[in-house]
Amino acid sequence: KLCGYLNKLGIKGPIKTWKSRWFFYDENKCHLLYYRTAQDINPLGSIELSSASFDCKMENGEGIFEIRTPSRAFTLKAISKQAMLYWLQQLQMRRWEFCNTKSRFPVGSSQLCEGAKVQWNSVLLTCFCVLICFYIDVIDNDDFLPLVKTPTEAVGLKAACFPAPQLSTALQNISLKHPWTEIQNTVYNICGSKQLWESNENVFSSDEFQKHPENLDEEQETEVEAECAVKEGTLEDGRMEPKLNWIRKARWMNSGFPGSREESSREKNPMDKVSVLQQQILMLTEELKSQKELVKLLHKALVAAQQEKRVSSMYLTAAEDKDRLELVRHKVRQIADLTSRLGALEQEKKELEQILTLRDSHIQELKEHVQLLMEKNHAKQEVIQALTEQMAQELSDPLQEGNTITAETLYKQQEEIEHLKDDIDAYKTQNQFLNSEIHQVTRLWTSVAENEKDLLMKCACLQARNCQMESKYLTVLRKLQEAVPDLPISHAELVKNLIEEALQWDVKEEAEEGFNLNPVSEYDEYGFMTVPDYEIEDWKLLAKIQALEIKSNKLRSQEIVEKPLRDRWNSIGELNPSTEVKILIRSGIPVEHRQRVWRWIVSRHCSHFPDHYQQLLQQSKSTEHPACRQIELDLPRTLTNNKHFSSPTSQLIPKLRRVLLAFSWHNPAIGYCQGLNRLAAVALLVLEDEETAFWCLVHIVENLMPADYYSDTLITSQVDQRVFKDFLSEKLPRLMAHFEQYQIDVSLITFNWFLVAFVDSLVSDILLQVWDAFLYEGTKVIFRYALAIFKYNEEEILRIHDSVEIYQYLRFFTRMIMDGRKLMNIAFNDLNPFPMKLLRNRRSMHREELEAELCELQQIKAAYVKERTEQG
Repeated sequence: KLCGYLNKLGIKGPIKTWKSRWFFYDENKCHLLYYRTAQDINPLGSIELSSASFDCKMENGEGIFEIRTPSRAFTLKAISKQAMLYWLQQLQMRRWEFCNTKSRFPVGSSQLCEGAKVQWNSVLLTCFCVLICFYIDVIDNDDFLPLVKTPTEAVGLKAACFPAPQLSTALQNISLKHPWTEIQNTVYNICGSKQLWESNENVFSSDEFQKHPENLDEEQETEVEAECAVKEGTLEDGRMEPKLNWIRKARWMNSGFPGSREESSREKNPMDKVSVLQQQILMLTEELKSQKELVKLLHKALVAAQQEKRVSSMYLTAAEDKDRLELVRHKVRQIADLTSRLGALEQEKKELEQILTLRDSHIQELKEHVQLLMEKNHAKQEVIQALTEQMAQELSDPLQEGNTITAETLYKQQEEIEHLKDDIDAYKTQNQFLNSEIHQVTRLWTSVAENEKDLLMKCACLQARNCQMESKYLTVLRKLQEAVPDLPISHAELVKNLIEEALQWDVKEEAEEGFNLNPVSEYDEYGFMTVPDYEIEDWKLLAKIQALEIKSNKLRSQEIVEKPLRDRWNSIGELNPSTEVKILIRSGIPVEHRQRVWRWIVSRHCSHFPDHYQQLLQQSKSTEHPACRQIELDLPRTLTNNKHFSSPTSQLIPKLRRVLLAFSWHNPAIGYCQGLNRLAAVALLVLEDEETAFWCLVHIVENLMPADYYSDTLITSQVDQRVFKDFLSEKLPRLMAHFEQYQIDVSLITFNWFLVAFVDSLVSDILLQVWDAFLYEGTKVIFRYALAIFKYNEEEILRIHDSVEIYQYLRFFTRMIMDGRKLMNIAFNDLNPFPMKLLRNRRSMHREELEAELCELQQIKAAYVKERTEQG
């Protein structure tokens, strides 16, 4: 039983007073009941522990702790710090046992009727069960706060034998808030005492006293009290029956002491009475010990006699000599066995004697060591005495008064140091207790976080399905609008309204709903519009369908593809060229790693000259470049679907201007070409630093792209278009034949793809994935993705049998690409083999042909000019 006396801080008017109370833990209700004394029948109150928290603040004083319930805070004080820690540990463990036992029983129908409040309380109880379970595990495994030894003098049923600790005034301990309870307890105690004196003969003749001798030591007295308490049982409020007190008083009266009721009344001197009782206790204790030893000896003799009697009777009752001979042989075997055991014991005795000899020698060595330590201590004491005498002499000089003040100050400081050491010990104990609580809460939080993660994954799957359903709904609306142009006016108006409603993005309404955890926002991480604001309504609808499909694919692949990819990137420390890095870059760099990887790629291929970029900026400020006007014209037309460049006052517009001007001075052969503004803008969005973006632009133009790619004639760009047509004929022969049948020139569409590396052609997610591989591997990636785009939409293009419709479809068909993973697999797996050597050979061959055609064209032009001059 968890019970004992504690001081409880009560409030009587404006004055706070401590009151001694008997506390008892009710394991049926998980309540801590408190009485004025251990003999009371009715409690003064109770503390509900199932939803309470515990705290021990060392600044309040030693042994003081608090129990906070949702309605009130109780301040209690134990007799020592050990008792306080024991109460805290036991209350937590008992509460865990109660909550754990309660959670095993099913919830009945009557409990289900309580409503949401009971469900919330059950959730809290479950959380507390888990928390206390973690606390037990921490005690067993991590040893944050070891189990405190039970203070038997202050806790337990034995503490009820001692009188309640009295305060300075008798009325101070009386509860003024519970007068009726106080009256009931007082009347019950008086009636119980009276009944004890009137029926003492019955008490003495009870079964419990007949089973045990009259003279008992302290251990047997405790067993008798506990047995009587179990037989009598406990009341519902946790109070023991008063028979425990009757037994204690009856045993004291029936022990034969001269201090009985009649004789004690004759004693005048209390000290004589105490001495007589102590002498009687000693005498009885010694007599009891001797009786016990006698009983043990008699018991052994009785057992030996019974064994001998049994054997003799078996020998006499044997019918034949053969049986008697067998009994004799059995005894002989027992004697031989005992002889061997005796030899083994003698050998063991010799070994123990040797061990004892070794230990005696070790003890002698320890004694010599102790003697040395004592001599050292004596020498230190002599030194201390000499220093003390010297100090006394110094204090006797004329400055005695000042030295006295210094000594007093030193003494006070030493006292403060001692107090601080005590506070440090107390705070260490409190820190251990709080660390255990924090560790438990951390584990609980980890479990809740894992549950939250699972719920988020389920929500993401549902949201992906929702996005897919919404995209299918928009596709149906688009098909309905295209397939049935002659709808009635009411139906056509209804379809038009539905399309306009679907194209509206009400972000505020989604935010107010609160359940859309991953909304399709208006802008992505780099500021690109997820649904570009096209002028053509059909394009707007296609853009929103594509945004929903991309979001659905991203949510579905988040746990399967994105998370393992991020884990692999997180495991890579320093970047070095390798096959693994190449495969990871082709799969797409996560947003949090993209800037670091791009900086590494640029720094590998461009040797940064110190202050080179700043010198180019100074040059552009002092002298105006011929391409400055063209740069200013192209700045407002750069990435109009990105919020960082959509306005003339955007922050990245000045940075883009400086990057382009610096490049025009850095490479005078090119100066500026339309398309460089888009390349530099993408570099600025990812790298953020304008100098690094400048070197990225240099890397693209001078290292990745062939020479003369951005010259005035764009000769190498035209060569790449012819090379691309050759690859298209080889990799996609059906599609190329379809284009030739309807006289479709794909270079009208693909020329801009190669010039600006798909900027303004693909959505931002797929575009940056293409750029990741393009910056690391070069222009071969552009050929791969250009072919993959046509293969991705090959079946759709083959269904169109009109040249005008084919051109219209090719203008926006890149917006129909919704699965970036599928496009990446086509580019790097389905189109293999794709050797770089073949690309170089095709470029050289078509360059010779194009240069010959240009030379012939120049000759024709010169002849024409000469002829016109002669005629003129």
